Amino acid sequence: MASEEFGRTVRRWRDRVRPEAAGLPSGGHRRAVGLRREELALLAGISVDYVTRLEQGRATNPSEQVVEALGRALRLSADEREHLFHAAGLVPPGQGTVPGYITPSVQRMLDRLNGTPVAVSDAAWTLLLANPLYVALMGERHGNERNAVWRTFLGPAGHVRHTPQSQRTLEIAQVSALRATAIRYPADLRVRRLIMELRAGSERFAELWDGGAVGRHEAGRKTIDHPLVGVLTLDCDILSVAGSDLRIMIYTAEPGTPDAERLALLSVLGIQTLTG
Repeated sequence: MASEEFGRTVRRWRDRVRPEAAGLPSGGHRRAVGLRREELALLAGISVDYVTRLEQGRATNPSEQVVEALGRALRLSADEREHLFHAAGLVPPGQGTVPGYITPSVQRMLDRLNGTPVAVSDAAWTLLLANPLYVALMGERHGNERNAVWRTFLGPAGHVRHTPQSQRTLEIAQVSALRATAIRYPADLRVRRLIMELRAGSERFAELWDGGAVGRHEAGRKTIDHPLVGVLTLDCDILSVAGSDLRIMIYTAEPGTPDAERLALLSVLGIQTLTG
């Protein structure tokens, strides 16, 4: 059965990934050779129960988004990613859709930044991969909450503080970026569904979309109210990966400041909380 083959494949490839390569603590007694189920779930942004059911062949028909997320968390090559899609009974995404594959070179770069909060999003601002320190800083995100535009217009308030002006600037930049993505990838049904949901659910989004709002994301500083370490003000930079439409978001603190000390504390407390 396809579901059993998919589960065996995920289990086998989970054993290959060393926790330290994924930015996770590797100390203490570990029964798992590679990643624990809890760690794979954290890296893929899905529940531990769902990972368990997938591996045991009790969950059938995983979505394209779930397979893509597991492929990234498992550090699969392009050929292995294609095999995982086929094992799930799916056709790998083709041309005309928003790219979601993170190349090995980008993955190696992220692995070397495990002491820095880093996340990768696609051209539609859907979170593809976040290292444990980013998750500890910004919180776990599942389902629709993994899309930044959805969170801004339809989601609950997050950890980041906004002034009325910064909120307006963010809204315009996200609408403008999503419009550009919809034009660049007209065959992507997920982007079209996202836009329809946002227009139906948010008068503000519909106003900006119909009004042709134009803006762009700028690097800047963000103040974050964190439940464990308090208030941090961090620099936020967004890097683009040529040829793939990936966006890499990096948070850093000026060395020797209280913000740097709080971020260092979070790298211990936050990751322990997530993986404990």
